[in-house]
Amino acid sequence: MSNNPYNTPVQQGAPAQRAVAMRTVAIKRIDIASAGLMLGAVYALIGLIIGGIFSLLAILGLAAGGGGGDAVIGGLIGGVGALIFMPLFYGIAGFIGGIIGALIYNVVAGLVGGIKIDLEG
Repeated sequence: MSNNPYNTPVQQGAPAQRAVAMRTVAIKRIDIASAGLMLGAVYALIGLIIGGIFSLLAILGLAAGGGGGDAVIGGLIGGVGALIFMPLFYGIAGFIGGIIGALIYNVVAGLVGGIKIDLEG
C-alpha cells in the first residue's frame, strides 16, 4: 500500500509520451443572448476607456483655456458626461450588434455549415 493519501497515480522514471489527438469541429450556432452580453460588456469597457480619454481632454482644455465660469461648467459636464454616457452608449450598441451578428451568423452557418476549427487534446 502506498503512502499517497489522495490515490493519485504516481509516475516513476521518464514520463510516457502521450499521443496528441486532433479533431475538427464546426461552430454551427452561436447563442444569441451570450453573444449580445459578451459584446455589450466588451464595448462598454471600450466606451469607458474612450470616455476617460474625452474627460481627460476636457480637463486639459479647461486648464489650458482658463475661460470664464460658463466654460468651466460646460467642460466639467462634458467630461463627467463622457464617463457616464459613453460606456452606456457603447454597451447598448455592442449588445444590439452582438445579437444582430449572432442572428446573421446562425442563418449563414445553417446554409454553409459554419466555421471549422481544429482542436488538439
